Amino acid sequence: MPLQDLTPQLRTRLNRMEKAVGWFVFLAAALLVFGFGFYIYHTAERKGWFVIKAPFHIYVKSSSGLNVGDPVVMMGFPVGQITRIHAMPPRDPDNVRIDFEVKDNYFRYLWTDGSFAKINSGLLGQSQLEVTRGTNGYALVVTQPVLVFSNLVELKQKVVANPGRWQLSQDVLDGSSNYFFRAYEVLTESNLQVIAALNPVSIYAYDNTERDASGVVASWDTRYHHYKIFTPGHDSAWMPTAEAPALADQISAMVGQVQAALPGILALTNKISTVLDNAANATSNLNLTLIAAQPVLTNVAVITGELREPGSPLIWALGTNGNSQIQGALTNLNSLLVNTDTNLGALLINLSDITGGLSAQLRGNTNLVGGIYKTIIDADDMLQGLKRHWLLRSAFKTNQPPTGKK
Repeated sequence: MPLQDLTPQLRTRLNRMEKAVGWFVFLAAALLVFGFGFYIYHTAERKGWFVIKAPFHIYVKSSSGLNVGDPVVMMGFPVGQITRIHAMPPRDPDNVRIDFEVKDNYFRYLWTDGSFAKINSGLLGQSQLEVTRGTNGYALVVTQPVLVFSNLVELKQKVVANPGRWQLSQDVLDGSSNYFFRAYEVLTESNLQVIAALNPVSIYAYDNTERDASGVVASWDTRYHHYKIFTPGHDSAWMPTAEAPALADQISAMVGQVQAALPGILALTNKISTVLDNAANATSNLNLTLIAAQPVLTNVAVITGELREPGSPLIWALGTNGNSQIQGALTNLNSLLVNTDTNLGALLINLSDITGGLSAQLRGNTNLVGGIYKTIIDADDMLQGLKRHWLLRSAFKTNQPPTGKK
């Protein structure tokens, strides 16, 4: 039906429906575009399209188990991926070069001391590239622009105009490879005078207040002791490698060691067999010995049973009559002790009688003590007289104390 044949009410409703469908299509298209953009953004963020990536390369003997796109890990985290694997020219001392990228800010963990790459071999032939974090030294790559000054006057003007702002991007050595200044040393007028005395061709320095660039701009060159400025899309930083033998090589070496050890293992099993035979013979002989020892054990059991009876040790030591003999000896000893007690009492009584009689005689004869006392005095006088006699005086010499003069 032509549109002009519709009634005004139907025309109005049809126009409203067309507008609603148009808005629906517009919103659906906007949602589709928004979802597609969000997917692209999320994918770019996951793959690190918006972050700075530092290029590195290593040299290995074999790239077995590694593929382009494999993740690079550090401390258990995926920090980048392998971008290229290719063989070196025929006369090159290295076999394979592997290029990979490390995302920001993980590449800031990589330093000259302690950072290296290693290949971890898996059980199923797969390998994994791992980088280790540094502990000291200089950063392997930097994002702050490095400037090369061939004219020290220009650098001195910048240092004087902005003190504490300019730092070295190299090690300063003399002709004997002695260090004067190391990288990151703050430049001053005094150390610039020392550097000028060494007549360097150029000086590498950077402004520590300048913001990071949009990417990695330089890498540390160990051979020349300074940061080498990158050529975008061409240069990459070298990293030392600790390459372990492949798992298949380790298994092959292990099998070789087992084969070399098999003769010794067989000889050892033969010796073990001989030892087991000897042990079987020893156990059979021990069985016979135990059978022969059964009567002895029976006698020992009988003896121990008898020893548990009362008085058995004395019977074993003195015989069957020993008990009666001991009883007789104890009876005689008891009688002796009783008689000794009786005789001692009689002796003490007699001694008391004797001393009592002597005391009575002394009390009854008082002249006896006086006579004895007089006899002692007379004897003393006689000895004193003999001492004064001229003939016997020498026999009674006494030691007189010397007399001193006052």
